[in-house]
Amino acid sequence: MEDKVLIVEDDTVQQHILKTMLRRSLNLSSETVGDGKTALDILQKDQGKHIRLVILDLMLPVMSGLEILQIIKQTYTDIPVIMITGSRDTAHASEAIHLGAVDFLTKPFQAERLITTVKNVLKMTVLTKEVERLNRHNKHQYSFQNLIGHDGGLSHYVEMGKKASITSIPVLITGETGVGKEVFAQAIHGESDRHGKPFITVNCGAIPNQLVESILFGHEKGAFTGATDKTIGKFREADGGTIFLDEIGELPLDAQVKLLRVLQQKEVEPVGAAKAIPVNVRVISATNRNLKEEVEIGNFREDLYFRLNVFEIDLPPLRQRREDIPLLIRHFIDRFSVREGVKPSQVPPDLDMFLMQHDWPGNVRDLENAISRAMVLDDDGVLQREDFDRVIVGNKTPQSNNTETLNQDHYSIFSGDDIKPMTIIEREVMEMALQHYNNNVTKASKALGMAKSTFYRKLAKDNDGSL
Repeated sequence: MEDKVLIVEDDTVQQHILKTMLRRSLNLSSETVGDGKTALDILQKDQGKHIRLVILDLMLPVMSGLEILQIIKQTYTDIPVIMITGSRDTAHASEAIHLGAVDFLTKPFQAERLITTVKNVLKMTVLTKEVERLNRHNKHQYSFQNLIGHDGGLSHYVEMGKKASITSIPVLITGETGVGKEVFAQAIHGESDRHGKPFITVNCGAIPNQLVESILFGHEKGAFTGATDKTIGKFREADGGTIFLDEIGELPLDAQVKLLRVLQQKEVEPVGAAKAIPVNVRVISATNRNLKEEVEIGNFREDLYFRLNVFEIDLPPLRQRREDIPLLIRHFIDRFSVREGVKPSQVPPDLDMFLMQHDWPGNVRDLENAISRAMVLDDDGVLQREDFDRVIVGNKTPQSNNTETLNQDHYSIFSGDDIKPMTIIEREVMEMALQHYNNNVTKASKALGMAKSTFYRKLAKDNDGSL
């Protein structure tokens, strides 16, 4: 059931005019009633689930609009009320505003004035709720309670996170890209005895190799060419709190040696400094790589791995916590509507089921991007499957196991008695994929697990450099 406006007006012609204005200009549904008692009954049954606004006439039978307004503002404080009247008495307007009405319009009013008022009121309501949510978040900043799925698909991992938060041991958070490793690390910090102290994030994969030591541990002025000022480094910025080393698997080997020394000795030595400086920092690191494999092939130091991996939490991909998807959908819709100043889109139940079937290879981040793009494409205020067909390519259901039949015909890797060269096989499979997807390169490359740029490059290479 979608959001709607409750129109309380005893004139049936005015009811029709208001309802038509809201539908045509804002695509808003309305319910109309002619008296205050019926309006209050509807509000009581609704309990704030769907009614987002009341448009209330001043002159009504049995109970006046002002009496109804007073009851609404005492009982349903979150529902805004716009008063309308044919009276020119400014005292009525003053009293209505005093009782809590957000605006007071005198009949006959211009359609543009009503529509502008309704848009502003609904936008302000959304903003107010977002501010309240942020205030709650700040009150319990970085809390597991704020994680969507804390009592659903993440409940087991939240319990592990809470155990980690009562200690200062290093934690390694693993999982695919986009599962929310940084947010989880923030929750561990927020529920630890270091809450209120700094939480410093470092993306190890984004630091140029020659600057890793300086950025992490600081440097003295003049320590190297370009060092025009002294910096304290990320570890000292986090002193007393937590440092989150994201993409730790991307750290160069020489920087790994220096990081290990800091973890062992609990002190940093800035570049160009005469002596080391003690630091009190809790370390949480994260990676989407398999660090055990990285150790085996020599890309990651084994001693550093054991130092960081005292307590490991492997966060699940979104496809393993599908029950959290409906809540995430609504969270991202609200976030987008506040950011862009638009009315939140409605979500039919069948769309929840459709989106729950998608595997979301980019996880939570992938879902958020899809919601944002779909809301941009949405034309009627109700998200439909078609809105996502344009932004989700190669959708896979849970039963598909990430495979699709590209061609029903038998395909052989043999040419006579010999096996075809790999380049020939690859080329033929790519052509089969293109044929299957009607020359849609995006779908074909995704079905083959190949980056689109790589797909284009390989096609171009075998086609004399042109497509």
